[in-house]
Amino acid sequence: MSEINITLPDNSVKTMPISTTSQQVADSIGSRLAHAVVVAKIDGNLIDLNSPLDKDCSLQLFTGDTPEGHDTLLHSTAHLMAQAVKELFPSAKVTIGPTIENGFFYDFDVDVPFSDEVLAKIEQKMKELAKLGQNIVRKEISSKDAIDLFDNMGESYKVEIVSQLDPQEVISAYTQSNFTDLCRGPHVSNTSKIKYFKLLSTSGAYWRGDEKNKMLQRIYGTVFASKDALKTHLHNLEEAKKRDHRKLGKELQIFAFDEEVGPGLPLWLPNGTAMIEALEQLAKESERKSGYSQVRTPHLTKGALYEKSGHLEHYKDSMYPAMDIDGTDYYVKPMNCPHHHKIYAAIPKSYRDLPVRFSEYGTCYRYEKSGQLFGLMRVRSLQMNDAHIYCTKEQFKKEFLAVCNMYLSYFEIFGIEKYSMRLSLHDKEGLGKKYVNEPKLWLETEQWVREALQEGELDFVEVQGEAAFYGPKIDVQVWSAIGKEFTLATNQVDFAIPEKFNLTYTDENGNDQTPLCIHRAPLGTHERFIGFLIEHFGGNFPLWLAPIQIAVLPISDKVIDYANEVTQELRDAGLRVKLSDRSDKIGLKIRQAELEKINVMLVVGEREATEKTVSVRRRFEGDQGVIALSILKNQLFDEIKQRRLSHSQETEAATE
Repeated sequence: MSEINITLPDNSVKTMPISTTSQQVADSIGSRLAHAVVVAKIDGNLIDLNSPLDKDCSLQLFTGDTPEGHDTLLHSTAHLMAQAVKELFPSAKVTIGPTIENGFFYDFDVDVPFSDEVLAKIEQKMKELAKLGQNIVRKEISSKDAIDLFDNMGESYKVEIVSQLDPQEVISAYTQSNFTDLCRGPHVSNTSKIKYFKLLSTSGAYWRGDEKNKMLQRIYGTVFASKDALKTHLHNLEEAKKRDHRKLGKELQIFAFDEEVGPGLPLWLPNGTAMIEALEQLAKESERKSGYSQVRTPHLTKGALYEKSGHLEHYKDSMYPAMDIDGTDYYVKPMNCPHHHKIYAAIPKSYRDLPVRFSEYGTCYRYEKSGQLFGLMRVRSLQMNDAHIYCTKEQFKKEFLAVCNMYLSYFEIFGIEKYSMRLSLHDKEGLGKKYVNEPKLWLETEQWVREALQEGELDFVEVQGEAAFYGPKIDVQVWSAIGKEFTLATNQVDFAIPEKFNLTYTDENGNDQTPLCIHRAPLGTHERFIGFLIEHFGGNFPLWLAPIQIAVLPISDKVIDYANEVTQELRDAGLRVKLSDRSDKIGLKIRQAELEKINVMLVVGEREATEKTVSVRRRFEGDQGVIALSILKNQLFDEIKQRRLSHSQETEAATE
């Protein structure tokens, strides 16, 4: 057969010579596509553009502005950067260079840390190498041959990576001119397709994320398919820097870390604690309305409990080491669920008692490697908006969907407009290792979750191999106001652990049955969620959530008694108020309140003191006029009770 038939997405068929490449198919369609295409999919599998096609197939071509194309550009640009580093610093050793969201990084072992000046030189060298139009060629070799190849190149880190594989395993490497690197691929066919990139920053990173290993130099970068897309992304990055929760958290005195306390163990300052209390009040109100009961559990537990739950088998690397107390191993708790199971078992249940819903803002402790800690997003001490629902199979869909709808109500409160639900499933290969070995139950419960989401008309995507060890789960991704993605919440099904704990209820016929358990955390943890909210709102929190809701600003010391009276009356009403009693000019006081991002400023002078009124000023809205304090209180209570967003993102952008 000298020709093959290639079916395109519109069902048209192209007849081409055997060994035609996807790039050549793109060339035959048109010059614009030929220049823009970066990767292909043959019969559902992504491949390089220059891979020959040897049989009839279906073909999809992806440009750099598609998810598949963008990921390919990111991979290829990481290799281009590594090539540039090796040309400028021949003694540098390369390690790994994965893609991340809208970017990539590569870690290098070098003698001297990279400076901003060196970063600029590397970027310039990348531009030169890209313009050379180097072909990028894939080669498959055995692990044994790869070890010899990288050993001869002096790349000891690559040798270490490959040495962990079966010597006969076939792996792929990509070469462009004199640079070769390991990679699954695919990659662009030629470096000339890499045009709009930017190196962003450098940092230190331990090899394999282990602080016992050598500190490497990491370079972060990004690439896009067009100049405009790159420009937009760089603008968003600058905005993200302004909103960085670590920066704003310090400026707004929300949280702190201290080396003597320990890395990854946040200290909540008064402002942060006020936010925590507001979030807990929201959660408890929602949960009470939905029939939850509040419980509390200890921070310390015997290891036998985690043996029974399976956490020691599946989760030990993320747990703190055991403490030997009187010959018995105790652990600080990484999860609340085993304790909630014990609370369920404490009182016998019948089918009339189900569903049972236990909730707790429980503090958990999880060991994260030092290199993985990141502000509030990755910590070692966390307070989780946790709950467990025990129900019958018949009740499952309704309960699971109710949790999903709770997510949606929270999204509306916080102005989260973009979100995605990801159904994480098991994979067969992990049964008995990564997952509980109950293949029939896995398929059954996965289908229940799928049907619940479909019946609730909720959009979701399915991801293989990302389930919890005891059942399928929903992970909720949300996007902040500037388009930054966060993983916040989870909703998990547990069909295995209730039986291990001998959890039962008596059915209509007097027989013992095992309930299903739903694990859910709609607001995630205080740490991650407040980190998200800081960046989402840019520190400009709605009134109900703001650490300090009102600033009282006396014009002069003559009215300080009235200012104190106003402050106390508002505090007595349960509002969070700050009195600015320093002898500064009123303009400076207003400016300071603005910097502290306080929503409501009450200016009081002699007229206000005489009339028992206040002059109201709102952030982003300016002066609101003079009003009686009693009327203002009612207005503020109404805004707080409804948890209204105080201002639009458009107003904020236009006035800040």
